[in-house]
Amino acid sequence: MGVVLKQSLNNTIITYIGFGIGAVNTLFLYTYLLSAEFYGLVTVILSAAAVLMPILAFGVPNTLVRFFSSYRETSELNGFLTLMLFLPLGLIIPLWGICFLAFETIGSFLSKENPIVKDYVWYVFFIALSLAYFEIFYAWAKVHLKSVFGNFMKEVFVRAGTMVLLILLYFKVISIDIFLIALVVLSLLRTIVMMFYAFKIRGPKLDINFPKNTRSVFAYSSFIILGASVAVVLLEIDKVMINQFLKIENVAYYGVATYIALVIIVPSRSMHQITYPLTAELMNNNNRQGLKNLYQKSSLTLFIAAGLLFILIITNIHQLYQLMPASYRGGFNVVFIVGLIKVYDSVLGNNNSILFNSKYYKSILVLGVILAVSTITFNLWLIPKFGIEGAAIASFSAFFLYNTLKLTYVKMKFDMLPFTKSSLKVLGVILVVGTGFYFLNFPFHPLINILLKGLLTVGFYIFILHYFKISEDLSDFLRKFIKKK
Repeated sequence: MGVVLKQSLNNTIITYIGFGIGAVNTLFLYTYLLSAEFYGLVTVILSAAAVLMPILAFGVPNTLVRFFSSYRETSELNGFLTLMLFLPLGLIIPLWGICFLAFETIGSFLSKENPIVKDYVWYVFFIALSLAYFEIFYAWAKVHLKSVFGNFMKEVFVRAGTMVLLILLYFKVISIDIFLIALVVLSLLRTIVMMFYAFKIRGPKLDINFPKNTRSVFAYSSFIILGASVAVVLLEIDKVMINQFLKIENVAYYGVATYIALVIIVPSRSMHQITYPLTAELMNNNNRQGLKNLYQKSSLTLFIAAGLLFILIITNIHQLYQLMPASYRGGFNVVFIVGLIKVYDSVLGNNNSILFNSKYYKSILVLGVILAVSTITFNLWLIPKFGIEGAAIASFSAFFLYNTLKLTYVKMKFDMLPFTKSSLKVLGVILVVGTGFYFLNFPFHPLINILLKGLLTVGFYIFILHYFKISEDLSDFLRKFIKKK
């Protein structure tokens, strides 16, 4: 876990810097500087692009990680990397043609409830294109265990650029139309920078003599399109579908609430950058015991981190909403429901890495597609009835089914569970600390209340975990930290 902990720590710091900038943007700059209508528009554009991105990427980011370490001959590796660079064009070019020919139809569908969306369909396509190739170049770096710079570009670069654009918008240096165009340019620029970094690590040597297992590579990529699409559909489709049924302002309200809950998944996203290639290597070497250890340690570490963040959010949510415009303050239930989803995601550890790097990936991807359809069905049913809370319930239901299925599948095929006795102890600590601090409030300004209660919560949470020696990794880290002091 040495390499995992080192790069995961760096990635966590970078990711939290990015989320901190994103929090300022999402909770304050967007909410105060843009009308709810235009904020909702930005959210729809970005969410629709995220839904389209896995299709344009053709599964290449996952395929790169899955097969890279399996090639021993340089010539085969060069052919494989060449294939990875050009394979996405097989879908990008036809989809561009469809968008060009069916622009009116697509625009009319997306703008059925909110006409403002129609003029920005191309923005969705170009952002999705840049996202797809960014992930490809990021995977190019990750297979060389170089994930930190890519994580900075992914989590910090665009958010910092967006903050600058919002400030320029506030001082009327740019208009709202220029702001939206600049978001597209910013996304494209990030991809170009990531490309140069990836090629600096290993320059491309174009070779059209593709490897002998090209058919297997192509089949894997095709199925991964489904798997990646499932994950993104479960994450982003709710915002797109709210746009189809409710006024676009509701997309903004829902987006703020889900962003608050999204903070819970940051440690998982950070650790995933390095555990994914390590999982692939362990499986390629058939190291079953190493895989089990990584599965359980990643699960426990992420459960501890996600549990703490969930407690901090739920116990301080009312004070946080007091810092925002009144129209955004009705999202507590959304935050709570989506927060539970993120905690469950974290408890699974590197479960996704195991499934997508195994020979069983086809079955789980097919089941995932069924669940994605279920998500859409839940949203079609619940959004008209319960509004944005219905979207949250739909996401929770789909994720609960999907995660439970993946958990069961790994147990059946690999005879491994991520849980240990320590997992149950962590759950008990979360319930006790969360319940106790939820009812604790101070008669101060909301920001001071958040800081004070947050410090007390973190201190009490870590003390209990360390006192009862629930996590060896945490206890070792604290001992080393204390010795340095």
